[in-house]
Amino acid sequence: MWTQGKVVKRTDWTADLFSLFIEADIGDFTAGQFVKLGLDIKDKRIGRAYSLVNHPDEDLLEVLLIRVDDGLLSPALHRLQPGDPIHMSTKASGFMTLDYVPPSRDLWLMATGTAIGPFISMLRTHAVWQQFEHVVLVYGVRYTQELAYNGLLTELTQQHRSQFSFLSSVTRESSADALTCRIPEALETGLLEQQAQREICPQHSHVMLCGNPAMISETQALLEQRGLRKNLKRKPGHISMERYW
Repeated sequence: MWTQGKVVKRTDWTADLFSLFIEADIGDFTAGQFVKLGLDIKDKRIGRAYSLVNHPDEDLLEVLLIRVDDGLLSPALHRLQPGDPIHMSTKASGFMTLDYVPPSRDLWLMATGTAIGPFISMLRTHAVWQQFEHVVLVYGVRYTQELAYNGLLTELTQQHRSQFSFLSSVTRESSADALTCRIPEALETGLLEQQAQREICPQHSHVMLCGNPAMISETQALLEQRGLRKNLKRKPGHISMERYW
């Protein structure tokens, strides 16, 4: 089911990467969940799922998107301006939330591209800081300018100095402040844990993976080699994941 919302404002991070802030009534949601956005294009409603980025208590619903030139929906979403109407599902969905994470000391959040969205929402809540002794965010992009919400992440690093580690991975240009390899490679070589000064192990770690299916598959395989297993509702484990296409 759909409800009609309205774009209130937007933020453009790059020429193609952007955030929309939408006024719509969808009821309560949990950080990490997603909604469907829809537009009527050539007499047909096209809808796609996008994670919510905002804190659940905020009035405006926020989504992070990237324009794909040959996409059916994203070019039209990219053209939206404040005041434009947009369709949204009446209820958020998804199980990529902290509610389904079993007790653990360390939480590792690993995302590529726009899949950082659900983790930003989680990091904006009090729950994540109360539930884990240490949180490590690993954010993989192609270019430095694609590190959306970098200002917010810097603030969180300052607010939670002893509890939060933020590592960025930039793969298509050199960066003094970032890893220069893909997330699975950084995990396999030990660089990831060296930079975070934390060990990933079944005894103390839960890892949430979100984004590029190749990154997820490769990282999951490496984690399973260490004894971590997929987190299931009936069989709690150490790895939660959500593929973005």
